[in-house]
Amino acid sequence: MALDTIISLNNVSIFQKYNLVLANVNISIDKGEFVYLIGKTGSGKSSLLKTLYADLDLTEGSGNVAGFDLKSIKRKEIPFLRRKLGIVFQDFQLLTDRSVNDNLLFVLKATGWKDKQAMQKRIQEVLDKVNLTTKGFKMPHELSGGEQQRISIARALLNDPELILADEPTGNLDPETSEGIMNLLVEISKNGRAVLIATHDIMMFDKFPSRTIRCESGKVIDSMANRP
Repeated sequence: MALDTIISLNNVSIFQKYNLVLANVNISIDKGEFVYLIGKTGSGKSSLLKTLYADLDLTEGSGNVAGFDLKSIKRKEIPFLRRKLGIVFQDFQLLTDRSVNDNLLFVLKATGWKDKQAMQKRIQEVLDKVNLTTKGFKMPHELSGGEQQRISIARALLNDPELILADEPTGNLDPETSEGIMNLLVEISKNGRAVLIATHDIMMFDKFPSRTIRCESGKVIDSMANRP
């Protein structure tokens, strides 16, 4: 695997329980790339993402994400893989019973941070990156959908990941808010992180054209498969 390659899948078959979802998957994504993952509902996009963050076991083929071998990864190593990833979901998945700051603090504690000052500093840094510096004391329900998604992106950035995996991050947002979220994700990729975004939102392809990987009929078709 090349030094700047963050995702490498070779001849991978992806299963949900015993059902084959995707066969013969070959993908290579480098640091700093912005890539769309597209396909109809049920075409295997979420299964592919779950394989990348080791929620689904890799049993056929070989795969490497952020330096971790997906085939031989042990249960206890999965949290270390996930520290190198930032995962953004369609439904934000914020903890509703605590403030934005406490949501972010929860993740830092769960990933092994101990120094209180360092934690507060890091929370301020990621809130600043998503332009929500003043919202740390708010509860999730006091924020708009777009703000909640920005917080979930801030949460994904906490451990300075090498790769952002975003599963329909604009699925619940209006077009204008969606564009703001996409701008933010594009900006993140320009800072050297790879961003892989599963989306149905065709409008975004025109506004933010980029490489696309399509799940279709049990296969994965890469718009750059023929690149040199």
